[in-house]
Amino acid sequence: MAPRKTATVSSRKTAAKPAAKASNGGPVADFDRDEELKAYREMLLIRRFEEKAGQLYGMGFIGGFCHLYIGQEAVVVGMQMAQKEGDQVITAYRDHGHMLATGMEARGVMAELTGRRSGYSHGKGGSMHMFSKEKHFYGGHGIVGAQVSLGTGLAFANRYRNNGNVAIAYFGDGAANQGQVYESFNMAALWKLPIVYIVENNRYAMGTSTARATAQSNYSLRGSGFGIPGIQVDGMDVRAVKAAADEALEHCRSGKGPIILEMLTYRYRGHSMSDPAKYRSKEEVQKMRSEQDPIEQVKARLIEKGWASEDDLKAIDKDVRDIVADSADFAQADPEPDASELYTDILL
Repeated sequence: MAPRKTATVSSRKTAAKPAAKASNGGPVADFDRDEELKAYREMLLIRRFEEKAGQLYGMGFIGGFCHLYIGQEAVVVGMQMAQKEGDQVITAYRDHGHMLATGMEARGVMAELTGRRSGYSHGKGGSMHMFSKEKHFYGGHGIVGAQVSLGTGLAFANRYRNNGNVAIAYFGDGAANQGQVYESFNMAALWKLPIVYIVENNRYAMGTSTARATAQSNYSLRGSGFGIPGIQVDGMDVRAVKAAADEALEHCRSGKGPIILEMLTYRYRGHSMSDPAKYRSKEEVQKMRSEQDPIEQVKARLIEKGWASEDDLKAIDKDVRDIVADSADFAQADPEPDASELYTDILL
């Protein structure tokens, strides 16, 4: 009698589907349909808003500096999905995406970009300096690295009040070389402050590659001298960001002090609207767009799993475009601030 092939049958029954991993081998959150759709919509809103902001800048409706977040949407959306009410956000001047992710209205953000009275800073802050206390968003800061110290102050307040909230401070790979960043690390580690330091490593500090300007290009290790743990995260995969955010926020809430998340991401546009980005090739940018685009990754998963059709996603895109178009129309029609606003919000 021939032996039964029980081993083969058994292996088929017990074999588990390998767990999904990010491109750098890190863990990813297991999103359900609603979470995937939420991530898709939130990231798409940021991208369409930034595209419109770029158009308005070219038309002269937005003055001064304007730094777009196109390509980096997964970072702030994934983080925001893990946060709870009361957690604060503070960032640098590439900030429109952070504002929208915290729930600030597109109309108010666009009105501020165009210097109108209905803007979040009443038309006086522009692209780099707007705030929303109601949404726990503390700026938008033009001084490189300044938000790291201010974010550490927010974390100190949380610790002092024992309110269970965590501060999230975003900064770029260029700002990571600023001295005040390390002074902040020291204070946060010494007093075990609840803060997540997020290095948005988009590979270029303005126009300089990190390879040319940074002795230690693994930014997750930047806090090791202070005993601050760090994690490198695939910042182009919103699920990987969410998984890292869950871990980091739990670390802070449990009283273990600060933690660093290095988000490996990429900006498709120049440093600002005045930057032609000639320091990198078109092929490099196109490779990132075609292989790692954060929005296209979610779109592909939704279609592959049968959670949304092409028509469903087109409907979401239309709705998002309508919101952005409305914000642009509103901003252009809104009056400029009255001259008396020059004397408000001033500390003497």
